[in-house]
Amino acid sequence: MAVVRRLELRQLRIEATHTEVEATYAIVKDGDGTPYLQIDTYGSEERKLQGKQSQSIRLAPEAIAQLRVIFDRHFGERAT
Repeated sequence: MAVVRRLELRQLRIEATHTEVEATYAIVKDGDGTPYLQIDTYGSEERKLQGKQSQSIRLAPEAIAQLRVIFDRHFGERAT
């Protein structure tokens, strides 16, 4: 599992098509009580072991704050 504390913009040259998968989220706390957002994805329908957890990412409060800014900038009502 990866813990993300900081996000950095990277421009992609090629946009690849992705398959849709199921995902879940959980709020987990560390020993100090700091909350993290964990997102888990599960294998696509074509995967041999369907329903098996595929990827897991845990976002620290700092990364979540960055996501808020990114969402507001690119997906909010004010976005162009």
